[in-house]
Amino acid sequence: MQQQKQRKARRMGWMLAIVGVGAAFAAAVVLLSWRRPELGIQDGRLRPCGERPNCVCSHAAAGDSAIAPLSLDGDAKTEFRRLKNIVSRMPGARLIEDGPDYLRFEFSTPIMHYVDDVEFLLDADSGIIHVRSASRVGYSDMGANRQRVEAIRERFEQPTGQGG
Repeated sequence: MQQQKQRKARRMGWMLAIVGVGAAFAAAVVLLSWRRPELGIQDGRLRPCGERPNCVCSHAAAGDSAIAPLSLDGDAKTEFRRLKNIVSRMPGARLIEDGPDYLRFEFSTPIMHYVDDVEFLLDADSGIIHVRSASRVGYSDMGANRQRVEAIRERFEQPTGQGG
């Protein structure tokens, strides 16, 4: 009977240790996602995506990270302000940087509070807005950043008064 109690206590100790390690790992991932990476404009372009498949960027020429920029239909500055208003109203969005030609947002997930960074760079001469969306942590985002950019594109392309 005593040996049975000792085995049960050991099993409980191992289970608690495993749960503790899992909780510590989850906390570390969340804390890492709060650390802002180096972003912004570099040589007149948004920074390129890394090797992990958790980022899309319209400056990418080809590959899994490539995505089309947003097309302007009207005055560039007016459209850029409209884009800011559209994205600001999306769930989980928080405006971090607001410049005349550059916007940066953070999107956080509702449950684990993982953070993704979304950037926009206005290229008025070309009639486009470049976009970059990337996860801070993890290897794959299972297409979440591409889906977010396409949702933004859909709202942005709606006629004024409907999408923003």
